[in-house]
Amino acid sequence: MEMDRDLLAQQLAAGIRHFVQCSFDDADLSRLDLQDCVFERCTFNETILYACKLARSSWQRCRGMSADFESADLVDAHFQGCDLNNSKWRRTKLASASFRSCKLTGAAFEEVSHLGAVFDECLLVGADMRGFSFRKATLNQLDFSDADLSGCDFREAVLEGCSLRDAVLKLTRFEAADLRGADLGGLKLTDVRAFKGAVISHAQAAAILGEMGLLVA
Repeated sequence: MEMDRDLLAQQLAAGIRHFVQCSFDDADLSRLDLQDCVFERCTFNETILYACKLARSSWQRCRGMSADFESADLVDAHFQGCDLNNSKWRRTKLASASFRSCKLTGAAFEEVSHLGAVFDECLLVGADMRGFSFRKATLNQLDFSDADLSGCDFREAVLEGCSLRDAVLKLTRFEAADLRGADLGGLKLTDVRAFKGAVISHAQAAAILGEMGLLVA
């Protein structure tokens, strides 16, 4: 079912908060109150959700390629199995939000408030995650390949099945982090400083030195 802003507003006025297989593609839904809404197998491709109230909303197997969530309130929102490649999240409120089994390749998380936000089994390839704090978190199956992790805090975090291959690690902190379950391929000599105090395996150390042209005898 195709739904534009006016039709959605009518549905909301009638008390409807559960939407299944609806298309909101290219719609401008800026500033709408969508708190507690459930979206199931809906599409939001290139949809504008600027400053929407989306607290406690639930997104199940939705597609939102290049969707723009700028300045939206997504506190305690939950995304499960969604395709959100190249989506924009600038200045969103993501406190206690969760992303599980989601595709977020190329997503831009700029200046977001994210205390308690959870990412689990997600693709974050090429994503802009600058300034995120994952301190003391256990990270499971996150692919940060080619992501910009500048200024991120991974201190005391445990990375299980994660990839940091070719990620940007300027001013990133890993003190006391357990990186034995992470792919550290593609590191440059300047990146090695970021891993000061982190725990890595003998195999990882040998691989890092090998990529730098050194032979471990």
